[in-house]
Amino acid sequence: MSGFVSLDCGGKENFTDGIGLEWTPDNQLMFGETATISVTNETRKQYMSLRYFPADNRKYCYTLDVRNRTRYLVRTTFLYGNFDSSNVYPKFDVSLGATHWSTIVISDANTIEVRELIFLATSTISVCLSNATTGQPFISTIELRPFNGSIYYTEHETQFFLSVSARINFGAVSQDPIRYPDDPFDRIWASDSLKKANYLVDVAAGTEKVSTKMPINVNRDERPPEKVMQTAVVGTKGSLTYRLNLEGFPGFGWAFSYFAEIEDLSPNDTRKFRLILPGMPEVSKAMVNIQENAQGKNRLYEPGFPNISLPFVLNFEFGKTSDSSRGPLLNAMEINRYLKINGGSLDGTVITSLVSQYPLADWAREGGDPCLPVPWSWLKCNSDPQPMIVSIILSGKNLTGKIPLELTKLLGLVELWLDGNSLTGPIPDFTGCKDLKIIHLENNRLTGELPSSLMNLQNLKELYLQNNMLSGTIPSGLLNKNLVLNYSGNINLHSERSRGKRTSIIIGASVGASVLLIATMICYLFMCRGKKKYSQRDDLPSGLPSQRLVSSLSDASAETANCFAFAEIEDATRRFDTIIGSGGFGVVYFGKMRDGKEVAVKVLTSNSYQGKREFSNEVTLLSRIHHRNLVQFLGYCQEEGKSMLVYEFMHNGTLKEHLYGPLTRETSISWMKRLEIAEDAAKGIEYLHTGCVPTIIHRDLKSSNILLDKHMRAKISDFGLSKPTVDGATHVSSVVRGTVGYLDPEYYISQQLTDKSDVYSFGVILLELISGQEAISNKSFGVNCRNIVQWAKTQIESGNIQGIIDPSMKNEFDIQSVWKIAEKALMCVQPHGSMRPSISVVLKEIQDAILIEKGANAAREGNSDDLSRISSNSSFNLGSIEPGATEPYLSFDESILQPAAR
Repeated sequence: MSGFVSLDCGGKENFTDGIGLEWTPDNQLMFGETATISVTNETRKQYMSLRYFPADNRKYCYTLDVRNRTRYLVRTTFLYGNFDSSNVYPKFDVSLGATHWSTIVISDANTIEVRELIFLATSTISVCLSNATTGQPFISTIELRPFNGSIYYTEHETQFFLSVSARINFGAVSQDPIRYPDDPFDRIWASDSLKKANYLVDVAAGTEKVSTKMPINVNRDERPPEKVMQTAVVGTKGSLTYRLNLEGFPGFGWAFSYFAEIEDLSPNDTRKFRLILPGMPEVSKAMVNIQENAQGKNRLYEPGFPNISLPFVLNFEFGKTSDSSRGPLLNAMEINRYLKINGGSLDGTVITSLVSQYPLADWAREGGDPCLPVPWSWLKCNSDPQPMIVSIILSGKNLTGKIPLELTKLLGLVELWLDGNSLTGPIPDFTGCKDLKIIHLENNRLTGELPSSLMNLQNLKELYLQNNMLSGTIPSGLLNKNLVLNYSGNINLHSERSRGKRTSIIIGASVGASVLLIATMICYLFMCRGKKKYSQRDDLPSGLPSQRLVSSLSDASAETANCFAFAEIEDATRRFDTIIGSGGFGVVYFGKMRDGKEVAVKVLTSNSYQGKREFSNEVTLLSRIHHRNLVQFLGYCQEEGKSMLVYEFMHNGTLKEHLYGPLTRETSISWMKRLEIAEDAAKGIEYLHTGCVPTIIHRDLKSSNILLDKHMRAKISDFGLSKPTVDGATHVSSVVRGTVGYLDPEYYISQQLTDKSDVYSFGVILLELISGQEAISNKSFGVNCRNIVQWAKTQIESGNIQGIIDPSMKNEFDIQSVWKIAEKALMCVQPHGSMRPSISVVLKEIQDAILIEKGANAAREGNSDDLSRISSNSSFNLGSIEPGATEPYLSFDESILQPAAR
């Protein structure tokens, strides 16, 4: 097809593949390293090579030419193949221009990840890779496919892309997709028999495949290809039901079904059915009669919704009407998500003009938007939704010629660094850059006089001009400013004494450098004197003595911890008369200090080396970490032959007790509360993994170590087994410690501890929250199964989510939010740590599930005020809405909700 672009990333030569597509290497468009891979069962040449990039702060962009006002499909693919021999599965972002497109998460070295986007072209496009979280960004192929007309036209195409979530061929005769040349636009129609977990499940009894060899009238060639429409599924018992995961949802999307009557119906037969979406009764009003709507047999009919809110997990049904003799029939389906287009930097046009003057310079070839999703390596931007450039750093870049006038048009510029180049000519007028504070032009070949316009820069604090060929007299207004001015090395540039008060630091000779150095040292000393020592414990209760840890702890304990006297502890606990917990470490007692603060006192009973080491470890760690979702450590006591730890008292006990312990008899915690507990715990773990230097791995996460305060907010406890990581190391070699049922199997085998070991344990906790079951049980999971992970995995992957939901929640939950947590839990308990998400990713999914549940709660309670506050990202926003709006309309727009046959 004319206009097709097929880039073989990392390839060496042009070739034509087995289906007739012509591939070209990308070496003229992109730098970076290339690699060849070999993957089992993959023989296509375009996947035997890839291009990869450093895991740094830069973005790496392909810039492609397109035809203006033409709609395109852009497709990117990623096949890891362990190209770097590290088995560290990469995770990174892909964007189209300034718009974040998708996060690529590799979970299998031999599986191709595919992303597709439909957009209306207005100029060149940039496909960019950035933000490597793990591994290195890489790409296998980039494909551009133009469309002839308006099949994917939407009223919002100038503000939104269409991100492809599902394109399904129902009744497919094999697992192979249908694409070019059967589809002249090379869309990939996935087979409905594809064996992929949680792709199409919940298939209704009586679902059968049918097909025909008769030609199908698809009206125009942009509709689904004939080969797709020649197969279908039929609900012989009256219904077709499926469950489908929608990548990127909940949100608003474009969804169309495709029907063609391909069975021979008798004159008395009728086929009438409706689409049924749970919670969306208005959608079910429209009836489908294929032959009537399509005006004949073997003709395409395509009802759909150009703007509809859909959840992350879409449960849909086609059910026959009472007056129909035949069950429903479905040939194909497409669902695309509206992806908000980011307008990009306000300085995009200006900076593009600047870099065009340096086509051969490496720094000028980064491509894409200068600020989004990450800025170019030589500039900085502010954090506005449409950012402005605030800093240009082009020191030592071999720049020649005059200072580019484009720089004077960057109205938000604060810092300008052009030192160490070979720039010539005069200094231009920067009056328009009213926020400029720092200008570095030293070590160039600039000539002419200092422009008086520099006096107009009210915020200017530093002006470095040394070692140029400037001449004339420094404007008196500059000399009177509160300004660091260095003009040494310009033999023809002179100053005149100003009659006003002179507050600037003027460096006009060699002695100037010494003056500046002394001033800098004085500032540094004042800054140091103003800093607090990290070991100060301002958050401890007043009146408690503070001292260094005694030598019996460890030399590593450089932090300050609060030391209680034994008499204080004995008095607070009334001679240890109230036990509130116990475990392998010892016994926990309730106490109340003289100031009224309630505490929990853990008394170590083991005098073994291991017990003392865990005590020392917990004091050392807890003395330096503080977070609202970690149980507050108040201090320790080592007297009378006892070792004790003192914590804040948590009034509602452990999560374990509420899920399947004695507290479950009092009341069951709701699904919303369980989500909030999961969020609190994830925040605490995220702090340990990302907010501590070095990172801390808890190593014993379990439901009994998640404590609940008087408000039922969760906090992580028990750090006796925790381990700090070593800077630069990928793991900590450690003797295996932990609790059976929560223990990472990879850690157990390799004895190499990573933060992903905590993620595994947290995945088990998520499964406990859903099911109310223990991690290990001899009776709860059926024959030959004692482990919650094995049991839940079997149920979830078969689509039986109801089979693991805690009955005590009494169906007071939104099934979409449960699915979201269940599937993230399965990702957490993957056998290999590299396949598990970070705790930050898990936290984001929990927060998304909370949004879904809030919307559902508002609907159940009939509270329209609450509903209107729910973000448009909530899956419950089922009405019609402008994709850019932040709140849903509370009534349906019938013109949009009625299926639109195009």
